[in-house]
Amino acid sequence: MRILIIEDEHKIANSIKQGLEQEGFAVDIAYNGLDGYDLASAEDYDLIILDLMLPGINGMDICTNLRKRENHIPIIMLTAKNETEDKVLGLNTGADDYLSKPFSFTELLARIRALLRRPNTLIPNKLECGDLKMNSQDFSVSRDGKEIILSRKEFSLLEYLLRNKNIILSKEKIIDHVWNYDSDILPNTVEVYIGYLRNKIDKPFRSKAKLIKTVRGFGYKIEDPNV
Repeated sequence: MRILIIEDEHKIANSIKQGLEQEGFAVDIAYNGLDGYDLASAEDYDLIILDLMLPGINGMDICTNLRKRENHIPIIMLTAKNETEDKVLGLNTGADDYLSKPFSFTELLARIRALLRRPNTLIPNKLECGDLKMNSQDFSVSRDGKEIILSRKEFSLLEYLLRNKNIILSKEKIIDHVWNYDSDILPNTVEVYIGYLRNKIDKPFRSKAKLIKTVRGFGYKIEDPNV
């Protein structure tokens, strides 16, 4: 899952980014409204955390413009203000939720997960492909009942593959959803991490069907053997 933070207070933005990355999210930051709007318009995110008061373009205008362009990505609006009229105005511009500063990271995380579970962006916690099972809340993975230990990036890659089961994903699309915008990605980074996953979920289970497939010239997919 990929999240964009648009927040001009560097300490707050960096703290949220650190916490979300520890939860397995890929996170980008824009420290002003202009850069934030450009990223939100051009890149593919699962959720935006948007500050109300921003240099360049304020959060209200960003939200309004995104909705006018039929961009319905979930938005959590942040503000130092706590008046009811500000909350109503934020929600009326198209924000999905509203959080007043100061706030706890655990509350923000709970609101993010709640938004991602909404019917129009349904994000199930438990994912399966054949006998491979993942729980994205406790970061557990198993196959044929045997626990599989993954790094955070391996987990994020496998989660993205599972959420798009049986769909061919290009390297570019994988990078966009699993790595941060400013990550130092080499041409073979995706291949390397696909290899790591194969070594953990396919090679140790030689009597089982191979789940991760390479589609030459197109990308990769995880394929359900029961389909």
